[in-house]
Formats: sequence, C-alpha cells, structure tokens
Amino acid sequence: MKAKKMLVAVVAAGALLLAGCSGTSNGDATGGASGGDGGLIGVAMPTKSSERWINDGNAVKEQLEKAGYTVDLQYAEDKIPTQVSQIENMITKGAKALIIASIDGTTLTSVLQEAADNNIPVIAYDRLIRDSQNVNYYASFDNYKVGVQQATSVLNGLGLVDLEGKKKSDAPKGPFNIELFAGSPDDNNATFFWKGAVDTLDPYMKDGTLVVKSGQKEFQQAATLRWDGEAAQSRMEDILTANYSDGSKVNAVLSPYDGISRGIISALTDAGYTVGAGWPIISGQDAELDSVKAINRGEQFATIFKDTRKLAEVAVDMATAILQGKEPEVNNTTDYNNGVKVVPSYLLESQIVVKDNIKDTLVSSGYYTEAEITG
Repeated sequence: MKAKKMLVAVVAAGALLLAGCSGTSNGDATGGASGGDGGLIGVAMPTKSSERWINDGNAVKEQLEKAGYTVDLQYAEDKIPTQVSQIENMITKGAKALIIASIDGTTLTSVLQEAADNNIPVIAYDRLIRDSQNVNYYASFDNYKVGVQQATSVLNGLGLVDLEGKKKSDAPKGPFNIELFAGSPDDNNATFFWKGAVDTLDPYMKDGTLVVKSGQKEFQQAATLRWDGEAAQSRMEDILTANYSDGSKVNAVLSPYDGISRGIISALTDAGYTVGAGWPIISGQDAELDSVKAINRGEQFATIFKDTRKLAEVAVDMATAILQGKEPEVNNTTDYNNGVKVVPSYLLESQIVVKDNIKDTLVSSGYYTEAEITG
C-alpha cells in the first residue's frame, strides 16, 4: 500500500510539473507565442511588408514579455480573413487581452463581440477599430497633427514656412505645382492625416501659390489602397503622363507614408526627374530606414517620426492597467469616435524629420545608429 501511495504521489507531482510547463507555451505551430507567466496577450499586426509594423510588433512583444506576459504575435500580411482567424485563435487560446493594429477597422465586429463575450479587453493599436462597441481603448499619435506636419514639411521644402509652420517673410510667390496622395481608405487614420494636411495646404491652394495640376483634390481620388507603394507609383506615372507632358514640372508631392513616397520617387526617376535639378519636395511618414537614407540622398525631403517604442509602452501600460483592474491613462476622450462610441485614447507626439535634424531626432534617441542611416 505504501508503494502504491508513493507511486500516486510521484505521478501527481509529475502531472503538476507538466501543467506548469504547458502554462508558458501558448504558441501555435509557428512559435508565435513566447514569454512569461502573467497570462497570454494576443498581438495582431497587419503586415510584415512594412518595416514600420515589424518594429511595432517587436517593440510590443519585447515590452509585454518584460512585464511578465506570454505573447502571441501574429502578422496577417494585409489579408483580412487571416487577421480575423488569427484573433479567433488568440481568443481560443485564452488570451487575457488583445492589442490589435487592424487591416480594415470595419471588419472585426463579429470577432470583437466574441472577445467581449469572453471578457477579453481590446486595445486598438495606432489604427482605430471602427463600428464596434467592443473597443476599450485606443493608443496612437495625434493623427490630425501628423497630417499638419506632413503639409508643413512640404511648405518648408518650398521655402514658404519654417518647420514650425510660421510663414517666411521672404517666401517665394509661386505658383508651385503640387500633387496629393492619401492613405488607404479602409484605415481610419488616413482620413485624419488627409484632413490635417489639406487644412494646412488649403489657404495656399486658394490663393494660387499651390496648384494641383491634375485636379485630383478629393480624398477618394488621392487614396492608396493598403498604402501600396506600387499602386502609388502607377498613379504618379498616370498623373505625369496626363498632366505634365507639356514640359511643366511637379514641384511638390504630398505623400502620407514612406512606402508611398518611394513609389512616387520611382515614377519621377523613370520620367527623367533628377535630384538637384528641379527635383520635387516629397513628404512621408514613419521614418523607415530606406526613406531616411533617401532623405540623406535628397530624394525625399521629409518624413514624420512616430516613436514606436513609446507607442508600444502606452499599449502595454494600458493592457497591464486593465488586467490589474485599474483605469489606463488617457489624454483624449472626445476626438476618436469609431461610429459607435468615442474610444478613450492616449495620443503621442510626432516630429518632422529633414536632412538637417536626422541625427538630433533619430540617432540621439537611439532609434537608429549613425552607421545605419549612412550605410
């Protein structure tokens, strides 16, 4: 009898040990989950095709793991059904919270209801999730201000204002030909960027300083589905063929994202534009390394730096507070209505980056090394 009791005790102890081990291995077959024992948090990112989202995913994962959580980080490669399936799997695995950078913020209603039914809080990461009651908090940047900064960088490149947006006393009168690009119509942020930029450029378009030669001034005309650089290149080529075959030149291009900017640069290069000889002023966003190098080369004039490390910190702090039964810190409770509710938000600041301040903004902050930006 004693031997049997001893055997039962050993088996029970082994079972407990195995149970403890399985609690820290909530990954899928691809090894998407890893980390500590504070519970599983699902992190859904849109795509690895953008350097920006790779940096975001890595920053969120690293900081969650430091906080003691197990992390299931997934990328959907801009495929909406894939992202829905990934989130469903996170719920099935027992996620305690979800941090979601949506591909299309209008398509997650059903899966977010499933999350709510399982008492799983949802944090919208950078892109506001629309048309759902089941979005608890939103972590992002002041996206209207980002649009203002993009337009300001264009105006600065043309010599009309300084980087703070103050008009220069010796500003040229123009007119300057400008073409406008917008982000993806299924991304709520794109409309904020567009409004901030157009509100800033509008006085100059009304007084004739800026001329949109193509006539394409509406968001739907300028929109770039999925922020696709190749689509932007194709549209820029069409604009040049249709409107600039008479020998006139594009002087500036409003671009809302570095990947779009690189597509525009390719179109201009193919059309015979040369850096240093009437090359247009081109804006951007996200301070992607290839575009920072392009700024150094004079191909892109500016980008907007949004520190993904700080955004990740805000999202992690939100998740931690919620899971501890506390109220996350927010600084905006009025501006981000997702069509169903105003989502409490925390908005971070962004910075204009031009060639002269790359070291002060990107290198001194440790975001890039000097070797990376000059390599």
